[in-house]
Amino acid sequence: MMASASRLNLSNFHRPPPSTTIAELKPTFTPRTQPTKPTPDSDATPSGPEPRKLKPSPQLNRWSRARAIRSGRKLDRPVSRTKAWEMDPPARSPETEVLQSPPREREDDRELAPGKTIYMVSDGTGWTAEHSVNAALGQFDYCLVDRGCPVNTHLFSGIDDVERLLEIIKQAAKEGAMLVYTLADNSMAESARQACRLWGVPSTDILSPITEAISSHLGVSPSGLPRGAPGRNFPLSEEYFQRIEAIEFTIKQDDGALPQNLQKADIILAGVSRTGKTPLSIYLAQKGYKVANVPLVMGVALPKMLFEVDPEKVFGLTINPVVLQTIRRSRAKTLGFGDDLSSNYSGMDHVRKELEFASRIFAQNPAWPVIEVTGKAIEETAAVVLRLHQDRKNKCSMPRISKRY
Repeated sequence: MMASASRLNLSNFHRPPPSTTIAELKPTFTPRTQPTKPTPDSDATPSGPEPRKLKPSPQLNRWSRARAIRSGRKLDRPVSRTKAWEMDPPARSPETEVLQSPPREREDDRELAPGKTIYMVSDGTGWTAEHSVNAALGQFDYCLVDRGCPVNTHLFSGIDDVERLLEIIKQAAKEGAMLVYTLADNSMAESARQACRLWGVPSTDILSPITEAISSHLGVSPSGLPRGAPGRNFPLSEEYFQRIEAIEFTIKQDDGALPQNLQKADIILAGVSRTGKTPLSIYLAQKGYKVANVPLVMGVALPKMLFEVDPEKVFGLTINPVVLQTIRRSRAKTLGFGDDLSSNYSGMDHVRKELEFASRIFAQNPAWPVIEVTGKAIEETAAVVLRLHQDRKNKCSMPRISKRY
């Protein structure tokens, strides 16, 4: 790989022109200096040569369709605008002048404006870049939810060639996109930095700063090879087989099955229906923990083994009743429940009674920590469970999740 601009021939690449905006695609018409006065039979077709139709531009149509797709709009929305490109402007009247005033056009442009674009480039799977960007975007959910600042992300994984990398950066420059990259090869990362600087693309290198810091801390140099690259072998370790065993165990123990095996579980989750026990169990199992989950249902006796195992293994899950009712209503509709079954499953009275029933069980077992899952992602709840689990297991003075490499 080449590490300098001269060797990469970056000087031969010209800065690509910025992308044409939707506002620039609108035809502009010069108003008549002496408008014709309306006559009694002004509705009749005026005599004279028929106005010549403008030939549509395939390039403009392609740009418009591409921008519509990137912004998430349906392609059939701007039909009237497309027709406007193909037709001569009609004779303007005072009413049309008011309708086509600049404030109305600016409002439409703001409504149909495409979102900002972020390109994510990786020489591996792109997992690190994608999750880093998602974590950062979480700080802007106050304007992402109502589309106040829409964002479009595009992931390019397995980019291990300089030419492909430069083509992506060139396209990012055309679209005015931001570039976020994780490139293990230092020469590739340097090529990205130089190209972004040359073409004016805002960029962020996620991997290099932390890799350099760890290299300095350990006193050794990084390999510079992405995961899965030739020369990097990952033998099937004991941890790999433990993770497979944990996943198999967790699937068999789902929804209170095989309660006699609760003693073998590393973590036991207890909660009412639709508190996220199953997805949380699978997520923890993928990290190598054997997880069992036990549903708390009114009128159904709990397995005796649940109260005989080490209480430090058990974690209770609870949720806001309004949120739980919303989730259950959606679930009941998906399953096709009738009105009677729905009222016994998603009715607010039933939901509150079940949560009170679960609260009484949690109160009778004070050693079980109760985690509020309302508004939390699976990853967030899992982080709380693992932090408490590790703290109890290792008797740490500071809560942490420890792992040895």
